[in-house]
Amino acid sequence: MDLFDNLKESNKQIPLAEILRPKTLDEYLGQTNVMSENSALFGLLNSGRLFSVLFWGPPGCGKTTLARLLADKVNADFIELSAVTSGVKDIKDVVTKANENLLCGKKTILFLDEIHRYSKTQQDALLPHVENGTFYLMGSTTENPSFQVIPALLSRVRVMRLSALDDENIESIIAKGFHYLKENYSDAKVQRDIIEMIINFARGDARAALNLVEDLFFASDIKDGVRILTAKRLEELAQTTLIKYSQNDHYDMASAFQKSLRGSDKNAAIYWLAKMITAGEDPRFIARRLIVCAAEDVGNADPNALTVAINAHRAAELLGMPEARIPLAQAVEYVATAPKSNRAICAIDEAISDIMAGKNYAPPMHLRDAHYKDASKYGFGKGYVYTHDNPDYKQQFMPDELKDKKYFKE
Repeated sequence: MDLFDNLKESNKQIPLAEILRPKTLDEYLGQTNVMSENSALFGLLNSGRLFSVLFWGPPGCGKTTLARLLADKVNADFIELSAVTSGVKDIKDVVTKANENLLCGKKTILFLDEIHRYSKTQQDALLPHVENGTFYLMGSTTENPSFQVIPALLSRVRVMRLSALDDENIESIIAKGFHYLKENYSDAKVQRDIIEMIINFARGDARAALNLVEDLFFASDIKDGVRILTAKRLEELAQTTLIKYSQNDHYDMASAFQKSLRGSDKNAAIYWLAKMITAGEDPRFIARRLIVCAAEDVGNADPNALTVAINAHRAAELLGMPEARIPLAQAVEYVATAPKSNRAICAIDEAISDIMAGKNYAPPMHLRDAHYKDASKYGFGKGYVYTHDNPDYKQQFMPDELKDKKYFKE
């Protein structure tokens, strides 16, 4: 770095979230589905094989950090670009550098942040170099890759779904943030309710949590050398009033929402929808509750309700918040006011219960597969009547032991 670069670095105010970014995989919190020692990701890393991957998950869940840590583990040249500020020319520069690295026996990883912001043309420019191994692509996106990344690129990478961090991990990150600030600046009085409020404000976003920790710490008054952190000051910084929404609230709201839909009360259902949205609930979770209700409670009384609910889920993924609230509200009104029938869920649950209770019977001989050479020797398929040829012929489709059983109640 030259003199001017050094000056710029020395004058930077580096955010706490960047200072405390994990330096090793052991420090990395969350994402146990992809980070456990028995996971496919670790299996590939331990084999020494590099691979191209897209990390898909909400903001602040650790996508960029994980990419950097993986690159460090395999000792590859890590080149980081943002899809917001880079283009095809930058990709060409990476190709040049990657080819130079190959001559020295070193591999290259291109990390592309916000890859969904690349146009089709820009994504096309990545294809040949990912295909021939010039560099390995690691991308991050908050959007569903199935809709935002071209199929040709998707077929050349693995997609790893990351989740918002749970409350326990966010609390650990908050504690680490306050510890760092108290060690390096001044003591602070941190009450339990402050930590819980930051957890709720952060909504699983580690960066948002640390930003609030940092801002609250330096915005708080000092008394006798100790910073006094208050809920009022925290709400001022967050620029919103905290909506109480714990893990228990998550299930209680979902229950109230679904029961209101089942009870055909569209006004109550829209209220619980609004409360979940305001509290930062994942709109995809809300849409899944709608899908369940459309199948379980509306059923075949109005089969179109399931189509509406599924389309609301797809729209929520495509749009994200705040626009996703509109198709969700539209689907809530439809599902709530639709006629109701729970015959399908009652039928399948009763049938499963019978089978689990030991009524696990084989198909009658005339229904068994008769499409292979020796089937006729065993009497398989004998006596079966093709329904289209004789639609009025009555034949038995249930096992003999349950021939008079009716799962769908009239």
